[in-house]
Amino acid sequence: MNLKEDVKAIIQRSDYEPMSVSDFQDELGLSSADSFRDLIKVLVELEQAGILTRTKQDRYQKKTSKKGLIRGTLSQNKKGFAFLRPDDKEMEDIFIPPTKINRAMDGDTVIVEVKKSRGDFRSGKVEGEVKSIENHSVKQVVGTFSEARHFGFVIPDDKRIMQDIFIPKGQDLGAVEGHKVLVQISKYSDGTNNPEGHISAILGHKNDPGVDILSIIYQHGIEIEFPEAVMKEAEAVPETIAAEEIEGRRDLRNDLTITIDGADAKDLDDAIALKKLPNGNTELTVSIADVSYYVKEGSALDQEAYNRATSVYLVDRVIPMIPHRLSNGICSLNPNVDRLTLSCRMEFEAQAKVVDYEIFDSVIHSNARMTYRAVNQIITDQDPNVRKQYQEIVPMLDLAKDLSQRLIDMRKQRGEIDFDIKEAKVVVNDEGIPQDVLTRERGEGERLIESFMLAANETVAEHFYKKEVPFIYRVHEQPKSDRLAQFFDFITNFGIMVKGTGEDIHPRTLQNISEEIAGRPEDMVISTMMLRSMQQAHYDADNLGHFGLAADYYTHFTSPIRRYPDLIVHRLIRKYLIEQSMDSKARQQWEDRLPEMAEHTSNRERRAIDAERDTDDLKKAEYMIQHIGDEFEGIISSVANFGMFVELPNTIEGLVNMQNMTDDYYRFDERQMAL
Repeated sequence: MNLKEDVKAIIQRSDYEPMSVSDFQDELGLSSADSFRDLIKVLVELEQAGILTRTKQDRYQKKTSKKGLIRGTLSQNKKGFAFLRPDDKEMEDIFIPPTKINRAMDGDTVIVEVKKSRGDFRSGKVEGEVKSIENHSVKQVVGTFSEARHFGFVIPDDKRIMQDIFIPKGQDLGAVEGHKVLVQISKYSDGTNNPEGHISAILGHKNDPGVDILSIIYQHGIEIEFPEAVMKEAEAVPETIAAEEIEGRRDLRNDLTITIDGADAKDLDDAIALKKLPNGNTELTVSIADVSYYVKEGSALDQEAYNRATSVYLVDRVIPMIPHRLSNGICSLNPNVDRLTLSCRMEFEAQAKVVDYEIFDSVIHSNARMTYRAVNQIITDQDPNVRKQYQEIVPMLDLAKDLSQRLIDMRKQRGEIDFDIKEAKVVVNDEGIPQDVLTRERGEGERLIESFMLAANETVAEHFYKKEVPFIYRVHEQPKSDRLAQFFDFITNFGIMVKGTGEDIHPRTLQNISEEIAGRPEDMVISTMMLRSMQQAHYDADNLGHFGLAADYYTHFTSPIRRYPDLIVHRLIRKYLIEQSMDSKARQQWEDRLPEMAEHTSNRERRAIDAERDTDDLKKAEYMIQHIGDEFEGIISSVANFGMFVELPNTIEGLVNMQNMTDDYYRFDERQMAL
């Protein structure tokens, strides 16, 4: 066997995507220590020969041989232009004009030639042209079927796909004019002809109730139904806990423990217990559903959960990461039943600093399923009737309120940024027609649970970071200096001056701005612009800190029912702390796998957010159709060269086109973001 030739054969495939060492091991069937060393040697040789290059995520990608050729992923805009997101994460995005996209589609892996640089190469003002397509990302398209005499076309819902899909005769599955359909692409555009495909599913007529949201789900490639093998495994999980399953766990069933969630929540994955210690400190125990006990690594359940990576919460439905039988059943911390958990017990001194902690597996028995509304009535409104109804729990809730406020003060003191952006809740009827658009309440009860979950997440992250072991973190990197500089320039319009240029900024600077604008008319627009200047939070195998929280260490530990990274964290806790079974081989495997897992789960999170936003926007637009001709007061949320966006108090945002602003002549000032 010639290992080098085998590796070269893999990387020369047209569908090759950057691979980690463990990916190569799996592909080549290598398992021995000697073969591992030989593989590393081959990869180093190919890297030195300029055939491969290693990314920051320790993955090996093909190195383009010609100067000026950049490999990356195409991100198309519905206006026709696109950007290349280079594989090299150190590089800025490259602008691709509509005439230079050359048949590539959104998400394709492409090679781009840099044609023109308008300034420094890393300034983001670089233009390029797509020279070749290495891998097509779009395999299926959701759209509306349009009949012709001997063929049909599907008009894509995704406006970033600029060409209709040609459907040959006999490939339409019986679709008729106006049907929403799912198309599998069989042939991509050659520059002369449109892409070609066949219809694999008819979702319903575009005017049928629920088809609009169903189309968005399919458009984002989100699976609704679970495979048969997954459901079979889920059905095999017992609905109750056996006595032997409790053995070896810390028994917390006699501790007063409650869950606090929204009234309509069914997957309860976190519970809290508090008490005052003799030394005056406060002890908080955060217990999280032990999903990793039921979703075994490598099982069909696990593979499907990893593929989904997150639950998706849409206007009219929830698409769970794991089947409802688990998420709403044995994994949900329902009241008055025993449940298996992983717990993080923390002791806080007067300034809310953690002075001691433990992380362990446990069994709990929740005493009450509290709602945010009831908790707010108890600790904020001091409602005597509700306090009497929950009189056994009230002292613990009063203690929780006190600790929560101290945690909020502590985070504020260190520089946490509270964007306080309003979140919409769209109310629809049984037919999916929007009845109202409300803003979600965020009272003391919501902030209390948020504070306790943040504390547990930070404690777990710091523990494993200091152990110097492979781990997955939730990171939020410092904003890029050019975006911050633009934001600082913008807020001078409101008389707010910031010293410095945006380099090495501390989050406290932005926190001070938030405090300065609180309650002012421009609060919303400045908060929105500040948020847009931030980088996106994501998962990473490296601890890069969390800028928004002003935290040195952060992870996601508290929601394993609905987030796969939390499930990873639980598995690592089990291996490191409970089973203590992490040998050098297992450690190396996790070290190799975690970068890919972090990237995958980050992408899936972004997909879910996009789907949630698209369904919200759709229903908001449908709601406003019912109010054509009505007048509303709103605040200008942003401006562009074609008009201004106005946000209503219920968060609905709409465009006032400059063409309709006929009372005067308007010119767009990009620096001041003004007309």
